[in-house]
Amino acid sequence: MKFTFKEDGKRFAVICVAAAIMAANIATLVRTGGLYPGGVTGLTVLIQRAAKMFFHIRLPYTPVSLLLNAVPIFIGFRFIGRKFTIYSCVVILLTGVLTDLIPEYTITYDTLLISLFGGLINGSAISLCLLMGATTGGTDFIAIFLSEKKGMDSWNIILGFNIVILSLAGLLFGWDKALYSIIFQYASTQVMHLLYKKYQQKTLFIVTNHPMEVCRAIHQVSHHGATVLDGQGGYEQNQRSVVYSVVSSAESKKVIHTVKAIDPKAFINAIRTEQLSGRFYNKPAD
Repeated sequence: MKFTFKEDGKRFAVICVAAAIMAANIATLVRTGGLYPGGVTGLTVLIQRAAKMFFHIRLPYTPVSLLLNAVPIFIGFRFIGRKFTIYSCVVILLTGVLTDLIPEYTITYDTLLISLFGGLINGSAISLCLLMGATTGGTDFIAIFLSEKKGMDSWNIILGFNIVILSLAGLLFGWDKALYSIIFQYASTQVMHLLYKKYQQKTLFIVTNHPMEVCRAIHQVSHHGATVLDGQGGYEQNQRSVVYSVVSSAESKKVIHTVKAIDPKAFINAIRTEQLSGRFYNKPAD
């Protein structure tokens, strides 16, 4: 585990900004709208509101969040990556402290606007953390662990966890806020899909006269392999090679640029991959 001033300084600054955005969103829109974000954040807010309503105790956000994140943080240190987990701990701690310090402020009372824009802001903050090699904690640790280490689709597990939170919220505080929270979570998820593409893939079909050079370039840029297929042009009847490869969406533009530098006449078709089964390289967290 090695730290460099330039790289890690930038990384630290960006995750601090993301944590501040996340905390401001919770202190303003989430509290005003009475919403429940997904994951541990939503569970923390639920516990705070339940303690205040039923026991007349005002619990601070930070200790509840840290307690709920204890097991996910252990999973991160043990199975994902120490540096990744350290930065994630910074996000979790800073988000909690700022959430407790920032006074509640009402921007609007329109719950639909709060759900939409709160979700957009939440998804942007989470995406910033993920792009910098960190996470906001909780179920993100579990999702990454199951995806990278166990090869499992974690979506149903995370969805089930969020359904439990929203069901409890609906039973305790009314179903309208729980239903608006679904809009919040949907908007957040869509932003993450748009901004963070590490776990999305693209299939590349490359018609080229330099298949081996293209294969080596793909491996050098993305660490992914490729398959060379024999083809025949339908118009000129020339023998052509087709290189088939699957790369992450985040790397696809760089791969295509590299291939075009090797063979400017290459014909490239990039298709979004809906489902992938088998060994696929994902860069491990540090």
